[in-house]
This record gives sequence, structure tokens and C-alpha cells, in this order.
Amino acid sequence: MMVPRLETARLVLAPLTLEDAPQIQQAFPRWEIVKYLTRKVPWPYPANGAEIFCAMTLNAMQQGTEWVWTIRPQSNVSQFIGLIRLALEVDNNRGFWLVPESQGQGYMREACHATTEFWFNQLQQPVLRAPKAKENHRSQKISEQSGMRMIREGIGEYHIGDVPSTLWEITREEWNGRKVLLTN
Repeated sequence: MMVPRLETARLVLAPLTLEDAPQIQQAFPRWEIVKYLTRKVPWPYPANGAEIFCAMTLNAMQQGTEWVWTIRPQSNVSQFIGLIRLALEVDNNRGFWLVPESQGQGYMREACHATTEFWFNQLQQPVLRAPKAKENHRSQKISEQSGMRMIREGIGEYHIGDVPSTLWEITREEWNGRKVLLTN
């Protein structure tokens, strides 16, 4: 399935392209963004890190194992503020990051809602799971607000170190039931 453009009240989620690499390279390599990411992400971020990321991700998108969007405000679609990723990866179906200047405004909650809807009702996936560092309170709040529940605790390997980690989950039935409750 092709990765569609998604829109929310305030955002455009545009499918990742190779042309996004320069904006990613400029925005991404900041400790505030990287610290809660797994060590799979190289740090310090190499000068060609975004090009490598885009090439690998576009290949996965063509294979139908990942769906990745850039996050942009409706008011200025040329402004890149983050990424959100869905993947057919065991216990790691969703990941995201947002530039610090755009955090705390509800943008990621909107992006998560749109991509979770796509995950369950376009891709027909039965469950969405998302790991996170336990001390990443903002990310946990997004999971809680979207109806996810914590199903496991352990230690995760993040750039901040080997720290307590949690795994969050929601099923398609729970997601769609929640939508019905919110519309009634």
C-alpha cells in the first residue's frame, strides 16, 4: 500500500521522500530529540545521517513494512517539524519525534491519532505497540491520552543509557470502541 498524505485539523503528514533529507539533517541532530531514542539511531549523528535514513526507510516503505510521514503545520507546509513512523516490527509499531520548538502544543497527539487510525482501519493491523523510556513523560502522556495501556516494564537501551522502559499497547477493537465513545 502506498503511503497516503494524511491531514489533521492543524497538520499535514506528508509521506517521506528523499528530498526531505536536508530538512531532517538540519532539524534532527539535537540531544533533546535523540536522548529517548534507541541506540539503533547513530549518535553523534553523521553528516549524511538523514540521507542514509531516508534511503533505508524508503526501501522499507516500498516493501510495505514501514509507513513514515514528515509532520508539517497546515499553516506552512514547507516547515518541517518532525517525523512519525509506523512499522511491522515486533513490539515497536510506532515511533516519533518533534523539534523542541513545536513540542507541548498537541501536534504529536494529532499526528498519532491520524496514523493510529491508518494503522487499524487502512492497514487492518490487530494491535499497536510502542516502547518508550519510562522517564519520557510527554511520550507516555500521548499513549495514555490515546487509550493505550502499559503492558510491560523492563530496561531499554536508549541514548540516555540503559534505563527503565515501558511497552504500551492498544488493540483495533479498543481503538475503534474508543472512537465510538468519543462521538456519542
